[in-house]
Amino acid sequence: MWAVSQEQSFDIRSATPGDWAGIWSILEPVIREGETFTWDRGTTQDEARAKWTKEAPGQTFVAVDKESGRILGTGEFHPNQGGGGSHVANAGYMVGAHHTGQGIARALCAYSLQEAKAAGFYAMQYNAVVESNVRAVWLWQSMGFRILATVPEAFNHPEIGYVGLHVMYRKL
Repeated sequence: MWAVSQEQSFDIRSATPGDWAGIWSILEPVIREGETFTWDRGTTQDEARAKWTKEAPGQTFVAVDKESGRILGTGEFHPNQGGGGSHVANAGYMVGAHHTGQGIARALCAYSLQEAKAAGFYAMQYNAVVESNVRAVWLWQSMGFRILATVPEAFNHPEIGYVGLHVMYRKL
């Protein structure tokens, strides 16, 4: 159901420190736009790096064009909570604006599900999927996630105002 085509023009791999410039080129416009992530729109590059870069059992990863080596998208996963909640992963993904609709977000999600399971996580939970981001909501549902709850008016979208945030979940 959520397999990724073997004919894709990009590879997904764990990020290296040398990938940061390419990762930031993806993150910054998404953060500044303020339509899909709950991050402060004024987040600095250093703050973003500290927030996005994960260590084991989490991971930061990238989708890289096979021909050019250009970073097309990025993702990360990490324990959603500490202690007794650390067996559930949380994840986030961002794709460059010029690379949407190419299966990159689906591939990033599939990679994170596989890698999180391999790292020992039991399930994955998204805490804040913006309700108006219907493409992402549809995609995550197609990957086996279900909406557990919607927190009404929990996100102030810069164009349409207050919308809900979905909490989504799936076992690994």
